[in-house]
Amino acid sequence: MGTVKFLRDSGLKTQGFLIVLSGPSGSGKNSVINAVFPTIPNLKYSISVTTRPPRSGEVDGVNYFFRTEEEFDQLIEDGLLLEWASFVGYRYGTPKSFVQDQIDSGNAVIMDVDIQGAIQIREKMPEAIFVFLLPPTWEELRRRLKLRGSDSTDVIKNRLAKSEEEIKHIVDYDYFVVNDDLSAAAEQLRQIILSEWSKISRVDVKSLLALWKGGSVVETGE
Repeated sequence: MGTVKFLRDSGLKTQGFLIVLSGPSGSGKNSVINAVFPTIPNLKYSISVTTRPPRSGEVDGVNYFFRTEEEFDQLIEDGLLLEWASFVGYRYGTPKSFVQDQIDSGNAVIMDVDIQGAIQIREKMPEAIFVFLLPPTWEELRRRLKLRGSDSTDVIKNRLAKSEEEIKHIVDYDYFVVNDDLSAAAEQLRQIILSEWSKISRVDVKSLLALWKGGSVVETGE
């Protein structure tokens, strides 16, 4: 019985946590996250809030939290976003309440953001786990960006220049994962998450030992 299965089956409540995944465009953040999700129960993806109108089939609270510009301004003013940024004329952000509610429920929350977003989150939640996804080589990153076929030469050049600056921030992260093979990179990220879930500081030790002896969860009154 693995740790996560033990915790789930026993009903022993653990403290959840936030995993922040960053990396250059082309490092494969979405692919790695999608590969990890089916393998870990109680892993949730952070739902962003956006001023972008819903696309066909998108549902509020499932794909995004859709808000007006005025509502987004109020979220910023009230300090209710862990981070936010503008992209192609719309704003996107991470609602603090969603992340905290999931953590309080004992879940792990994972999100992928750029370096600036990670800096904002670190200021508000320094206890989060920060993981940097690194392409195997500079040339491989260049090759991946070219293979996309959707960007002009100038856009690729700008992405590479930005990536060079982003990679300098790897010193601010807790872990790094080299994505030279999707399965191997996903497994490494999975092991990081499982290791974090096994920290003694995230569990009530008295209840853990009671369960181990064949008893039941001990109410500590805390």
